[in-house]
Amino acid sequence: MNLRTAFEALPLGRIKPAGWLRNQLRIQADGFTGHLDEQWADVGADNGWLGGKGESWERGPYYVDGLLPLAYLLEDEQLIAKANRWVEWSLASQKEDGSFGPERIETVNNDVNKRQDWWHYMIMLKVMTQHAEAVGDTRIIPFLTSFFKYVHSTITENPLQGWAEARGAEMLLSIQWLYKRTNDAFLLELARQVVGQTIDWTEVFHDFPFWRKVEEWDWKTHVVNVAMGIKTPGVLYELSGEPLEREAVHRGIDSLMTYHGQAHGMFSGDEWLSGTHPSQGVELCAVVEYMFSMEQLTRIFGDGRFGDILEKVAFNALPAAISGDWTSHQYDQQVNQIVCNIAPRSWSNGPDANLFGLTPHFGCCTANMHQGWPKLASHLWMLDGKGGLAAVSYAPCTVSTQVGAGVEAKLEVSGDYPFRDEVAIVIFLARPERFAISFRIPEWCTSPVLTVNGEPVVLQSVNGYARVEREWGDQDKLLLHLPMEVKTVSRNLYAFSVERGPLVYALPIQENWQLLTRREMFHDWEIYPGSAWKYGLLSDTDYEVSLADIPYQPFDAANAPVRLKASGQLVREWKMEGNSAG
Repeated sequence: MNLRTAFEALPLGRIKPAGWLRNQLRIQADGFTGHLDEQWADVGADNGWLGGKGESWERGPYYVDGLLPLAYLLEDEQLIAKANRWVEWSLASQKEDGSFGPERIETVNNDVNKRQDWWHYMIMLKVMTQHAEAVGDTRIIPFLTSFFKYVHSTITENPLQGWAEARGAEMLLSIQWLYKRTNDAFLLELARQVVGQTIDWTEVFHDFPFWRKVEEWDWKTHVVNVAMGIKTPGVLYELSGEPLEREAVHRGIDSLMTYHGQAHGMFSGDEWLSGTHPSQGVELCAVVEYMFSMEQLTRIFGDGRFGDILEKVAFNALPAAISGDWTSHQYDQQVNQIVCNIAPRSWSNGPDANLFGLTPHFGCCTANMHQGWPKLASHLWMLDGKGGLAAVSYAPCTVSTQVGAGVEAKLEVSGDYPFRDEVAIVIFLARPERFAISFRIPEWCTSPVLTVNGEPVVLQSVNGYARVEREWGDQDKLLLHLPMEVKTVSRNLYAFSVERGPLVYALPIQENWQLLTRREMFHDWEIYPGSAWKYGLLSDTDYEVSLADIPYQPFDAANAPVRLKASGQLVREWKMEGNSAG
């Protein structure tokens, strides 16, 4: 357990979003995340995690797991007060034996043991560790220590089961967080118990057995479990240092993309892994959980590959499933999406899973989607454990931390990446200091260029990172150019996707939004195409790149800040199959 991970996460609040990313968090706060508790009873005042008689399983903790980091990143006092209600109730609910939380489990999920379950606690533990980092609350370490002593004394007679058995790594993350601060020996024993009761994801991913669309229930192929499970070998690597764990992660990702991969960096899963057909859905819960897994795998192993995946998913799959104003979302999105309506598809999910709405199909994503952007923002940069810094993603932000031998540093990162290919970084230092900055060089970038105060610096990339160690001075100006070339990727049934840098491009179909259910704030919509979608690209086409100003919502297709112009033609006989594009 004393293993040094490649990187260390910065405490929540040390990275503040800027530019378009801050706008994205503000849009989120003005939409679902800032108002969901006022509009949706499941996370409202009667929630069991606030002492009420309503839903008391995963939905409240899921919601706060995104609300709390969003509140502190935006420094929004109203949102901080909302998040604090949940934290304070949980702290006050702790009993002498260390247990805490609602007295009983109320949930619409019929696959839960209503007498006892560990899964919902695992989410609230992540809320508590984020809260401790954001405000330095000295109550959290004794609170967690007391709870984990309770778990240690009862987990043999009440072992992990169901969702908790699939997701044991979520509890391990909090156990490891606490151990790094207390060195309590019993935590190592508890960690071993949790590992022993968790699905053996190392075995699943090392020799992946699920080669085709899954048709029936299996904990190991449920898409959200898989998205969470992929980090489990990494979390175990922190305990054991076994090279097999690292190998299992890479082999697992390779297998997922080979047998279930989709153009936006996710694997399919309209409840279970569903193959490579571009009309198979991907559940929004899986998108945000896969992002969190990539953030943790980056921290543990320091491989650039995980940052590549994180960016592709964050900049494509995440915004595609949520309306531009953050007032409706999908349960399942398709990469070849030409209509979003109530219709049967070859999915295990219901006919409404494709809608944009408040709770299409099922409410788990309504509660869980909030963590996506905030956790990306709080993991943009990491410490390298040797006084240096590592860039995970180049979205605009400011980073405040100590470097070298303890010198206060602030980095201002600008340049509107990924909509532009230049990243500007200004370093502010109390005094000149020698330390390293490790720059992630994306796999798609073949000729990166770095200048410091106008002077070129040679970059040598190892495992996706180029480490530059030198004495840095106050107000040093760095310019990193990551040239983006258009490339096409051949996928299922000779379909092609078009990429440039971390962004995936789509034909902008005119959207005709049809109101289905009107509510006070969060309505349900079907969306129909208002323009032709049956275009094929000519195989020898050139791509002309045009740039426009970055709008407040850069993922709104009507105001896209980057466009590609290509040659294609209408494919008249291209039909619909099963209510999706053939």
